[in-house]
Amino acid sequence: MDKLTKLWDPKKGVMKIAGLMSGSGSNLVKIIEHEQKLKDERGFSPYHVAVIFSDNPKSNAVKIGSDFALPVFTFDLEAYCRKIQADVKDMKAREDYEKNVINVINQFECPVFAYAGYMRKATELFVNSAIGVNIHPADLSIVDKKGKREYTGDKAVLKALKAGEKEIRSTTHLITSKVDNGPLLMVSRPVKIDYPISDDIIIMDMMAKHYQNSLKTTGDWEIFPKTLEYIAEGRYAKDIKGRLYFDEVPIFNGVRLD
Repeated sequence: MDKLTKLWDPKKGVMKIAGLMSGSGSNLVKIIEHEQKLKDERGFSPYHVAVIFSDNPKSNAVKIGSDFALPVFTFDLEAYCRKIQADVKDMKAREDYEKNVINVINQFECPVFAYAGYMRKATELFVNSAIGVNIHPADLSIVDKKGKREYTGDKAVLKALKAGEKEIRSTTHLITSKVDNGPLLMVSRPVKIDYPISDDIIIMDMMAKHYQNSLKTTGDWEIFPKTLEYIAEGRYAKDIKGRLYFDEVPIFNGVRLD
């Protein structure tokens, strides 16, 4: 077997996490609650959410920080881009913006970023600054004939419904510069599609929102905290070619829950 390097070595101590969010932060709340649950059950948690960052001052970041007595850092991306007269999609401007973000987060010594509803594409700078873990409302192990992932992007659930999938799942994966294309960590239990598919665009959009909300309970809120727990325990590792292993067993499509 190739030499394996753990994503996080628990010998280093508790794995500190920066929680990144843009909106409600429901996924981040579940991560924090799971940390507290582990402390209650074991007397300790292998990970700790050390700081919360939001690019949106109207998000729930401040409230969540207050609820859980955690430091919060908000930096309005849109206001920053207006100030320097740049488009929010300008990646050079984004990189300058993210340098400021990283400088603050680095003060909390967080080797892991949890992308808990952070709605911005990460620049190379962000990707390379920490281990990024994201949750996506689709089974990213499903690929087309060319090997390209079928259900990436923000309309993943709608795409799955239109394709006639009989079930949907959530996936945790490592962040890379290519959106929703990082190595898979964990795939959730399924949510069954039990309504007939409609040709009406408005109805389909409503169905997609319904199923995406259903998937939060069965998918996001279960596997996102668990993935971070397992990383913190040193159960995920990589070989020299970047292939992922779980408990020293190679995983090509993540750890699957069924």
